[in-house]
Amino acid sequence: MNHASLAERLAEVDARIADAAMAAGRDPRALTRIVVTKFHPASLVDELYALGVRDVGENRQQELTEKQRAVGEHEGLAWHFIGQAQTNKARAIRAAASVVHSVDRARLATALDAAGEGMPRLDVLLQVNLTDDPGRGGVAPDGLEELATHTAGCPTLRVRGVMGVAPLDEPPTPAFERLAVCSERLRAVVPDATWISAGMTADFAEAIAAGATHLRIGSAITGPRPAHG
Repeated sequence: MNHASLAERLAEVDARIADAAMAAGRDPRALTRIVVTKFHPASLVDELYALGVRDVGENRQQELTEKQRAVGEHEGLAWHFIGQAQTNKARAIRAAASVVHSVDRARLATALDAAGEGMPRLDVLLQVNLTDDPGRGGVAPDGLEELATHTAGCPTLRVRGVMGVAPLDEPPTPAFERLAVCSERLRAVVPDATWISAGMTADFAEAIAAGATHLRIGSAITGPRPAHG
């Protein structure tokens, strides 16, 4: 059990991020660290904000909506939706999220776009399936350009980059290298879509080495998840 305080865990992870970035010849300040607060109370977001955190992530629409409502307006706080999204939840996700990392099909892009009438453009990333299992979230790599073209044509969405989750049955490095290739292919369609959302608690150093710009880190910062129903 890690009994370090939230501030200590945050500082430790940020130091590890900086070390990994420098080892890869990259500027740590160019990386965005997203703290995933799944299953934790909204009060944790307030604590993180007080410690300087400005990017938090949620996996489930209902929890995102409830937590964002409970926390209220905090200047500069961005809510990242990183879970699998259902089209019938598009309006609720659109109302609460600052960024959606998991656009993996044209129907979802269309639903998010339709839900954004009169709202600022929504930053989205295209999730790529880095496994051979078609049941996993993400567009197949060979479908990326078609999805990018469709999503870039949605007037209320802004395609910012790609997102991927390393498979459990292989080392993360080759998977993240494949994602970096997908990022290059996306930029042929959307030249300024430079974000790469990759890396979690167990593999963010490998993600940084492969070019990740956005890291999704949960338990290493938040501590063990509380019991939930």
